[in-house]
Amino acid sequence: MKDHSVLNKPVGIWIRVSTEDQAKGESPEHHEERARSYAKSRGWQVKEVYDLAGQSGKAVMQHPEAKRMMKDVERGHINGLVFSKLARLSRNRRELEDFSDFFNSHQADLISLSEAIDTSTAGGRMFFHLLGVFAQWEREEITERVNASVLTRAKLGKSINGSAPYGYQWKERKLVIQPEEAAIRRKTYELFLQCRRKGQVARELNAAGYRTRNGNLWRDTSILRLLDESSAKGVYVFNTVRQTGDWRTEPKPESEWGKAECEPIISEDHWNQVNQIIEEQLKSWKKPGKPPVHLFSGLAFCACGNKMYVAANSPKYFCRKCSNRIPITDLENIVRQELKVFFGQPERIAGHLQEAGRNLAEKSALLDAHQKEIQKVRDEMTRTHRLYIQEQITAQGFGDFYKPAEARLNQLLAELPKLESEVDFLKVNKLSAADVLHEASSLYDRWPALPPADKRKVVEALIEKLVIGNGEIDITFSHLPCSEELCKNQQGLGLG
Repeated sequence: MKDHSVLNKPVGIWIRVSTEDQAKGESPEHHEERARSYAKSRGWQVKEVYDLAGQSGKAVMQHPEAKRMMKDVERGHINGLVFSKLARLSRNRRELEDFSDFFNSHQADLISLSEAIDTSTAGGRMFFHLLGVFAQWEREEITERVNASVLTRAKLGKSINGSAPYGYQWKERKLVIQPEEAAIRRKTYELFLQCRRKGQVARELNAAGYRTRNGNLWRDTSILRLLDESSAKGVYVFNTVRQTGDWRTEPKPESEWGKAECEPIISEDHWNQVNQIIEEQLKSWKKPGKPPVHLFSGLAFCACGNKMYVAANSPKYFCRKCSNRIPITDLENIVRQELKVFFGQPERIAGHLQEAGRNLAEKSALLDAHQKEIQKVRDEMTRTHRLYIQEQITAQGFGDFYKPAEARLNQLLAELPKLESEVDFLKVNKLSAADVLHEASSLYDRWPALPPADKRKVVEALIEKLVIGNGEIDITFSHLPCSEELCKNQQGLGLG
């Protein structure tokens, strides 16, 4: 696994300031200097600058600079990308998700300064992982509300999503035959009874020039869905399955099914004959199950230093070297109790966050004062210029007042990115830790109801290592930086 905290980490800087933003006074140079200052505070090495100045944020992935950046990530030239805020990376939500997946797949980090998101920090990585878990819970609550509406419509025999089975169309809330499609569907049943092969049926339909409703070639899977679907015999049954993730489905209870009568395309005997053949064919083929992924795989270590594994059909983690063993259920229960302890020390956590908050407040106040001073100098320069335009001061007088103010403004502007980067640094550490601790405090109560995949996400986010042996279990949690360490880091880098 990549060491996210390593010094001299090679990173790139992403600059995208639209023409409109530049007109508002946001210069690409300012964004670059701010990012460089942040990278310097982390001890990172800036390898590349990707300049998309003037480019709209609606779609950036096809931009030559974006392609160059992605190639640099792929070849390991950089393993982090620093930018001022997510909207500067892209304003397209789908592209942001694609960027996130791309960087995750290449074990590279995204660092957004304004949102205080830095996946190179333990807190940032933990926050990202937990956000995914909590977002899943929220999606499930929304799904439950939607399903309640779906169930009501299904019981009334009403269309759920407006789509009709192949060979039919909805008219005045009733299924009626669509003649062209119905003819092809009827031919599908006839061909299958002749050859008893779904792939062969697909090939013959394609060769005859027939296509699916979406204009695609027929496949054996689409032929199976067509043959198996019951509307052809006069009864459309829907809302029968639910998605469980990764394109897998599971059947819903029959009480949730919806039914709508329609004109048959073939006889019921004909339909039964075809589906009896399909059922017999499926009996001779059993879909392989998903390989098991154990909760602490890759994290559990024996006291002797070797990894612990779970053999097939075994209820225990074991060490191949010294035969140390622990039941799977016992280890999970112990870890759950430790989670409760880990998040059950509000005084210690509050103290760290309070001091980190003071550091952030002080530095933010300094930044605010600095920005006000910049505005004050600009106002003075504007008044001086106005007096010159109104011929109330001479050219020499204008120069005597304006040039020193301009020099001071440039000094203030040069210092501004450094102050911003220091505030960014403190925000990343403080906000990531605070949000994680706030959200994760409910993990203990929710743990038993979590699906295995979500439990694994939490474990990967919170735990770096489990060492088992000598009647003890030593758990190393992901590091949350405390205020003392932040102060030391700042002083060590000359930023304090």
